[in-house]
Amino acid sequence: MVGGVIETALAVLEPRTLEPHSAQQLTVWGLGGITAIDPALTVDAQAEAATAPVRLATPQGVLFTASPPAPGDRAGWARLAVAMTASAWTASAAMRDAGQQAVIQSFFDELFNHLDPYSRYVAPAPAETERAARSGGTAGAGVTLEALGHGLAIASVNANGPAWAGGITVGMRLLSIDGRTVRGMEPDAAAALLQGDAGSVVTLTLAPSGGRRSVSYALTRAAVPPETVFAFSNGDIVVLRVTGFSADTAQEISQFLEEAMNPDADEPPTGRHGRTAGRRTPLRGLIFDLRGNRGGLLQQAVTAVALVLDHGVAVTTVGRDPQANHVWAVQGGDLTDGVPIVVLVDGRTASAAEIMAAALSDHRRAVVVGSATLGKGLVQTIAQLPDGGELFVTWSRVLAPLGWPLQGLGVIPEVCTSLGQSSLDRQLQDLAAGVFDERRAVIDSRDARAPLPVARILELRQACPAAIGSDGDLDAARSLLETPGSYQAALVPEAAE
Repeated sequence: MVGGVIETALAVLEPRTLEPHSAQQLTVWGLGGITAIDPALTVDAQAEAATAPVRLATPQGVLFTASPPAPGDRAGWARLAVAMTASAWTASAAMRDAGQQAVIQSFFDELFNHLDPYSRYVAPAPAETERAARSGGTAGAGVTLEALGHGLAIASVNANGPAWAGGITVGMRLLSIDGRTVRGMEPDAAAALLQGDAGSVVTLTLAPSGGRRSVSYALTRAAVPPETVFAFSNGDIVVLRVTGFSADTAQEISQFLEEAMNPDADEPPTGRHGRTAGRRTPLRGLIFDLRGNRGGLLQQAVTAVALVLDHGVAVTTVGRDPQANHVWAVQGGDLTDGVPIVVLVDGRTASAAEIMAAALSDHRRAVVVGSATLGKGLVQTIAQLPDGGELFVTWSRVLAPLGWPLQGLGVIPEVCTSLGQSSLDRQLQDLAAGVFDERRAVIDSRDARAPLPVARILELRQACPAAIGSDGDLDAARSLLETPGSYQAALVPEAAE
């Protein structure tokens, strides 16, 4: 089994890692896992091509020796790794105490220490759980529960789930699930009863808050994506807070944009979920709040960009494997008809959220406000191994429309809020006069090309250090949208296009 796992891993890794590495390099790095488990065991092997024997030794002498296979001989290096590991297992109580799965895990941990921070091996048990989550294997009703006296009540209803469609509302008292009373039951225990196979039926008996008459609801369980978009309005400016990019994020954004562009003057300004979303005045500006957004599905970020950008490249991915290379272009429709947009970011904004911010900035469709983002610009592919475990392998870099890399660098905002209030005040005053203080920093970051030395990344990010967002970000965004001249002056400089 170990040999099959290692050989399959080498076949996956060798043609796909961002930088080329031979089977020899990868295996030698992984064999360091033996020493990680038992420091008394020393692996003597060269990661580069060499004819010297590969050895495993203790202070008392050599346990194993073999001639190195050719650098690209995956099967040969897998056999060598298995033979060396078997020798270590026989000689070391620490290896035997750790167990086979720990030995495999240690091999991959040491191997991936030499690559990027996102490539990893996931053992069979957690891999099975992750696969079930990705495929939607478990499903529910789309509600959360809370304790209410000796019983339970509906704490929230996900608008993407069956409970919302069935008419269940917050505050209803939950009496039973499939005929089983929930009186005295903890919320977590009752929530577990709501889970089941997608497509199966669960019956909830509920009573209105304060009411006595109960009603039964037969709901078809479904895999419910989390709600990720929350809308707020302040007069003629709408804020869409996007907390992540799940399977329904772009659809949620689209629905809110339609509400924002078609305000109903006859209805109170409340959107779905009871969140303030409507307005009675024409839309002056839109704020996408991506602070703290750790990313998610790349395709959802691209689709979100397409909702406010008529056409153009949203992002490009580039790797050694031809299948890793992709140009993600959008066409066909700005739902806002060119309404000015500000994107809020901070040091926790990552991955798909950075893709959205970078795309709107590079196309001069939005002004980015906040601090340098996290800089997570690598894409992983997933491969299943013979033991049921999985490899997550970074195989492509993410490039913004203007060609600069997100990895390490992140998005450098046009308006920086992390340099202090006095600096922010000065930036806004200068923008009102048509002077763009951050012009040089923005142009330099957009002119950067991968791979970037760490020193250069740090130098570019110093212009607007990463920080956690604050109320000042939102104030600055509103100031820009209320002052059209300042907004225009803050768009990414033409020289960077």
